[in-house]
Amino acid sequence: MLWLLFASMTILLLLSFPMMVALIVPPLAVVLVYFPTIDPMNLTQQMLTGVKPLSLVAIPMFIFAADIITSGQAARRLTDLVLSFLGHIRGGLAITSVAACTVFGAVSGSCQATVVAIGGSLRPRMMEDGYSESFATGLIINSAGIALLIPPSIAMIIYGVVTGTSVGELFIAGVGPGLLVFLLFSIYCYFAASRMNIKPYPKSTIKEKLITFKKALLSLGFPVVVLGTIYTGIASPTEASALAVLYAFIVEVVIYRNVKIKDIYKIALNTGLVTGVVFILLAMGAVFSWIVSFAKVPDKILPQILGSDPTAVYLMLIIAISYFIACMFVDSIVAIMILSPIFHPQVQALGLDPVLIGIIVTMQSAIGAVSPPFGCNIFTAMAVFRQAYFSTISRIWGFLFAYILAVILIIFFPNISLFLRDLAYGQ
Repeated sequence: MLWLLFASMTILLLLSFPMMVALIVPPLAVVLVYFPTIDPMNLTQQMLTGVKPLSLVAIPMFIFAADIITSGQAARRLTDLVLSFLGHIRGGLAITSVAACTVFGAVSGSCQATVVAIGGSLRPRMMEDGYSESFATGLIINSAGIALLIPPSIAMIIYGVVTGTSVGELFIAGVGPGLLVFLLFSIYCYFAASRMNIKPYPKSTIKEKLITFKKALLSLGFPVVVLGTIYTGIASPTEASALAVLYAFIVEVVIYRNVKIKDIYKIALNTGLVTGVVFILLAMGAVFSWIVSFAKVPDKILPQILGSDPTAVYLMLIIAISYFIACMFVDSIVAIMILSPIFHPQVQALGLDPVLIGIIVTMQSAIGAVSPPFGCNIFTAMAVFRQAYFSTISRIWGFLFAYILAVILIIFFPNISLFLRDLAYGQ
C-alpha cells in the first residue's frame, strides 16, 4: 500500500502533473485498491475539513496586504533606510539586502513577494558594485526565505491550524530564529565581500539617516500593527490580518498614493488566484493526510524510524530531516499537511513544546523554498531575473549551510526561539 501511495505521487510529479493532481490521485488509488468500501463522500468531507478552520481566513488577508505593499513603494523605502545604516560596513550592500528581506518579510510574509520586491531593486545594484551575478541571485533567494520565519507567516498559520498550536505564539517565537538567520547570513556576506574585494559605501550622516527613517516610518508600522495588536490582546491573528490589509490600503493608496484605487481590483484578482491555489493544496493535503492516518501508516513506519524510546533531540532531528526532504520536492503547505498529523502525537507523547516544533518545521519550509530541485524561490528568481536553473542555484550552498546551522542551534538551544514567546505569554 505504501509503495502505491508514494510511487504514484512520485511518478505524477516527475511527469509534471500539477501538485493538486499528485495529491489527490494517490489516495484515490489506495482507496480503490485497498479500501473499496469507503464512501467517496468521506473524501469530500475531508476536503471541506481541510479548508474549514476560521484561522485560515488570515491567509488571503496577509496575501492581499502583501500584494498591495509589493505594488507600492514600501520595499524601496525600507531598502534605503537599511542601506543608510549598514552601507558603510564591509559587504554593506549584501548585508543590506539580507536586512531588507528580513524587514520586508515582516511586512509581507511572502518569500516570493520578497524575491520580486527586494531582488528587483538590489540585485542589479549589487552586480554594479562588483558582486557576481550568481552570488547576488543566491543571496536574494535565500534571504527571501527569512520571510517565512518573521511573522506574519503562512507556514506558521497552517501548522497552527493542523496541530492546534497557538498561531500567536508561533508568530512571536519566529522572531528569534529569523534574526539568527539574518546574523549568520550577514557574517557570510562580510567574508564573501572581503574575498571579492568589494568596497563599502561612505558612511551616511545623521541627517541622511533621519530622512530615510522618516520616509520609511509608515512602512515599519506593518509589523507593529500585526504583532502589536495580537500581543496586546486587541486582535486575534485573523483580525490582525484584516487590519494589515486596511493599513496597507491607507499607506499605499491614501498616504503615499503609489497605488491607485483602480489598481485594487487587479491586485485582489491576483490575491484570489494565489489563495485559490493555496486552498486547493490544503483540501487535497487533508485527503492525503486522512488516508495516511486511516491506513495506519504512522504505526507501520514510525517505530522503525524512532525506535522504542526516542529522545527529544533525536525526535527533533528526525522531524527536521523529514520536513527538509519533503520540502525539497513539494510545497511546504503540502509537507505540513501530510507530515504534521504523523509526528504531532509523538511530540505530545514526549512532552515537547509544540511551538518549538512549529519553528523547526517552519525553518524547513524556509530551507525547502531555496533548495533544489523544486524550491519555489528558485523558480521565482528564474522567471524574474531570467536566469538558467543551474546558474540560479550555483551560489546558494553557503547560505543553505547557514540555514542548517541555525536549525541545529535551535534544536540544542530552544530558548533562541522560545525566549520571546515566554516573555510575551509569561510562561
